[in-house]
Amino acid sequence: MPPLEHLHMKNVLQTVGVLEAVILRSFGPEGGQVLFTRDTGQAMLSRSGTRILTALQLEHPLARLCVWKHSTATGDGSKTFILLLASLLRLIHAAASKEPNVSHSYNSTKAAEAATARHLADKLLAFALKELDELIATGVVPYGGRISWEDFTATAQSPSLANNLCVQKLLRSFFHTRFGYTHCDFISHLACELLSYWKFKNELPSFSLQFVSDNFPALHTPVSGFPVCASRLIDGQVIHRDFATPPLKTDHQPVKAVVLTRSLQPTLLNTGDVLEVGCGGRMMEERSIVHFSAWMERSLQGIIANLQTLGVCVLLSAVKQSAAVLALATQAEMCVVECVSEDELSLFVRLSGTIPIWDCSMIEPEHVVTLTFCRPIQLGGHRYVHVAFQDSEERITVKPCSLVICAPGEGQTEQYACALQDAVRMLLRTWEPMHAAVTTTSKRTLQSHKSSSLHTDNLTDRTTYRSSAIQPIHKCVLEPGCVISAGGSFELLLHYALLQHGHSCSVSHDLNIDTSVSQLLANALLSVPQKIYAHSPRHFLETQSKVINSELDLGLESVSCKYQLLLAVLQCVRSLLKVDTVLPTHIALHTQSSRPASTSWEDTEDELLSGYIHLHTHTHTHIVYHAIYKEE
Repeated sequence: MPPLEHLHMKNVLQTVGVLEAVILRSFGPEGGQVLFTRDTGQAMLSRSGTRILTALQLEHPLARLCVWKHSTATGDGSKTFILLLASLLRLIHAAASKEPNVSHSYNSTKAAEAATARHLADKLLAFALKELDELIATGVVPYGGRISWEDFTATAQSPSLANNLCVQKLLRSFFHTRFGYTHCDFISHLACELLSYWKFKNELPSFSLQFVSDNFPALHTPVSGFPVCASRLIDGQVIHRDFATPPLKTDHQPVKAVVLTRSLQPTLLNTGDVLEVGCGGRMMEERSIVHFSAWMERSLQGIIANLQTLGVCVLLSAVKQSAAVLALATQAEMCVVECVSEDELSLFVRLSGTIPIWDCSMIEPEHVVTLTFCRPIQLGGHRYVHVAFQDSEERITVKPCSLVICAPGEGQTEQYACALQDAVRMLLRTWEPMHAAVTTTSKRTLQSHKSSSLHTDNLTDRTTYRSSAIQPIHKCVLEPGCVISAGGSFELLLHYALLQHGHSCSVSHDLNIDTSVSQLLANALLSVPQKIYAHSPRHFLETQSKVINSELDLGLESVSCKYQLLLAVLQCVRSLLKVDTVLPTHIALHTQSSRPASTSWEDTEDELLSGYIHLHTHTHTHIVYHAIYKEE
């Protein structure tokens, strides 16, 4: 049996340091792109932190634990996550090493340092959960602003309006972290236009954003072999299947459609059932089979006749229909679309207001929906089904549309699609209100903070996000839409707020607050802007002055996403430091698999993330690592 691996702080620092070195190559405005190569020779460039980290073949459990899935909620921040994680661990290690009083209950200095580090991690997380929201509300938000949801509606009508630039600036800053400066303006404008179409009447912004996020796989179509600027919006819905029967000739006229959840051909038997026919001789058995087949045919003809009576000429099916169904549908001049995905059918049902058919013998008028048209559409090398919905009172402010994402290569289209979906998640988090405690704010007014009115008066012409969409925040509440200048502004402002907080607590002799915790967190936050401006220390000093005077013009960032990212870092630190021992075990993997040829990068990354799963046609013996957590 392989020996146990006892972990120490140095092991954790070494593991995180390796990830930090990889991330630093693509971090900041001067960061480059990372080249990925696969065994097949396929290459891809990316600046996405999540993609870079998950593409690494991580075998050690600590490394896999560091690749936090927080980007699923916030949509971004993987690179900053690793940098803050590494900085915090170094500072905690330095503080634990300098602890003067080592408890005699520990049999070694390393054990005492590990216990001190775990204690500091617990205190950091507890401090953040209790105080961080208030510090952000009073020390960060007044230097930023708030963007309005109405910006998206105006974008589609007048892209030149000043307030629209604020939303596009937030998105442009987001896309710059993924692609650099290439196509950022175009993609941000396309995202604004998409969201303006999907604005639901009398609903909160979070509802519309959640709808787009949940239905994004059905709302977009990747097309390879075209430039990115060919990406566009198409009215209606694109169903990613082709017609199983000849399409309608009248493709510009209203048509009636139904949604089928099962085969139209009646079935009396389920899987595993046995049908006994005949009662004696062979001739009787043959006659019974003939009668049964004739009954099946008559039933199917009756269903098709009923659909004709209702005027139905489009059948959208979740399953594959039989050859008899396709033949009768063709004779009745009906077009059939088979094997439509569950996501696309759910979206179609939601947009059309129809009711799916569960019992083919009971098809009623409420199952029928009228479409503006149903016709084939050629996108790249594939032909799909394009449908459009008739206007109704429920869709006065909703214009159903599909997003066509174009790029020269398959991997690039996937990158742009993932970035757009992550941008929607980021906006969803931005518009979720987070309330901060205001009971003790007046007792600890930070001297470095400016009032909202003073901030508004001092906004200069160089502050490009000054507009009617940005409103000064007057309450200690993280309201929906709070943004701050990008380029390390959040970390710098929170750094100063934490230092002032520790100073005010030490002056007031508040014994319930450990000022060393706020000092440690403040120093860790400072590492982010230091890394951003590592190429120019003088520029770093100038940036600090510009942040205080609200003169920094490097885009916008979401305050809520930054807050969630910082909490995720502290939770990860706590989890890492609780790992005490790694237990390697040998297992035999029988990994013979019939993997489909069309494998996405995400599928490959999920396998690599597991750290020990490799697909081969023979058996391998691998080492699987299990982390054992230390209980205090």
